[in-house]
Amino acid sequence: MTHVKNRVRRAPALLSLLASGLGLLNAAPTLAAVPGITGTTFNLVAADAYTIQPDGATLYSWGYGCATQPARTEFLPAVGNGPAPVCPTMQSPGPTLIVTENQTVKVVLKNTLPKAAGNTSIVFPGFSVSASGDTPGLLANEAAPGETVTYTFVAEHPGTYSYYSGSQSELQIEMGMFGAVIVLPANDHVPAKCVNQGTYSLAKAAYNNPGACYDREYLFQFSEADARVHQAVDDQVHTAGPTGSASGSLNVSMDPYQPQYFLVNGRSMPDDMDAPYATSYLHQPYNGNPHMHPGELVLMRIIGQGRIQHPFHFHGNHARVLARDGNLLLSTDGTSLAGPLLFTTPTVPGQSQDQIFAWTGQGLNWDVYGRTQSHTCNGVTIAAAIANLATAPHSQATDADLTLAGKFGIYTSPFDATTKEWCPDHGKDIPVAPPDPQAVANGLWYGGTPYLGMQSANPTPLPPGAVRQNSDAGYAFMWHSHNEREITTNNVFPGGMMMMLIIDSPNSTLSIDETK
Repeated sequence: MTHVKNRVRRAPALLSLLASGLGLLNAAPTLAAVPGITGTTFNLVAADAYTIQPDGATLYSWGYGCATQPARTEFLPAVGNGPAPVCPTMQSPGPTLIVTENQTVKVVLKNTLPKAAGNTSIVFPGFSVSASGDTPGLLANEAAPGETVTYTFVAEHPGTYSYYSGSQSELQIEMGMFGAVIVLPANDHVPAKCVNQGTYSLAKAAYNNPGACYDREYLFQFSEADARVHQAVDDQVHTAGPTGSASGSLNVSMDPYQPQYFLVNGRSMPDDMDAPYATSYLHQPYNGNPHMHPGELVLMRIIGQGRIQHPFHFHGNHARVLARDGNLLLSTDGTSLAGPLLFTTPTVPGQSQDQIFAWTGQGLNWDVYGRTQSHTCNGVTIAAAIANLATAPHSQATDADLTLAGKFGIYTSPFDATTKEWCPDHGKDIPVAPPDPQAVANGLWYGGTPYLGMQSANPTPLPPGAVRQNSDAGYAFMWHSHNEREITTNNVFPGGMMMMLIIDSPNSTLSIDETK
């Protein structure tokens, strides 16, 4: 008896996937803060459902969800014009629980899994937990089928944490029973330096440290799934029937472990680039869709939730590690950040990391906004910059010129305070000529330069050798697993742990509106 179902396949071509996925970025704007639910008491259930994958398959899964739908005010971020937020009775990963430092948190869990699944529970690493109700277990108090257990803890320290099943953990975590806890710093622990941060974030700072300010944030929960295990559980649960199996009667071998699905926040590429709460993914409400403007500080909350380690590789820049498992990495003076600068992060199972990522275009040796986008750099217009560059070639300037007053007589600072542009590159051509239009499909997402974007002002093909900068475009950098098999879905590329970081110009007319 099989419960693996099929749905319409997506076009396998990478360009088609990028076009559809990136189009959704403009179609469904939402705030960049991590989606989740907030409060001090969370009523959760453990339940089963089917999750969907980009190859058309469905996987029988278990997970945590909400016993009752939270009030709209309990969903964060509080503002957004994308799909309406939901918390079903089963979701994978489980609901992201957003709390504040020093709050007392209570999680009430009811076990509604099939009887054959046996007892279940939740462990909260990093917190001192007291439990009441039902049956003591090896790692935590457990809820027998149909029963309830309550966990209470104080959120003593800010940071990013995981939670997961402490019962038959190897099987239940594989089936999808895990989630995240985010602890925000108390208001009086936000450094004064950070008071102007946090326009698109849950807090002004991640920790009580001046180096922990940030503007936007994204949560990345890395996991994997072996369809053989999920099918075996599905067969055993449904063959005997929901009432005909003895409690804990499943007999499923976990080895050899050969996952075919590699997931970020419960989805694979291109599904992870769709909007959070998109109705196509009822039990997978969270996406993986980083987006920023140049110069912004992006807080990356990373958790290894699976059984194996995944190398998370982000193009565009390195990221500075702030903390691991909610613990700031500090030097011997107790205040200076000492975390490493990484270009690939090992997502260790059970470990969380907080990192800061920024992108300015410095070092590219061209004006990242292009000559046709009207902008200034510290008050200098494009025309003035081009005129000065004509008499003093840009190649004479280096990053060591902190100011170019002595060189060009026009800049007072290397970075513009608003656009964060590297002023020594202001007005310099993008060194890319578009290909012959006969050789490329000059369609919706082709801009003829390193920018990707819609050609609203360029409806006709570009002539060979011409550069017509697209003012509505942005830069796109692939973020993905650096294990080649993990950017496939069931061994078909592209898929798996892959997404696109989109960097929009601050004055682009088609940027995601993250304020409504």
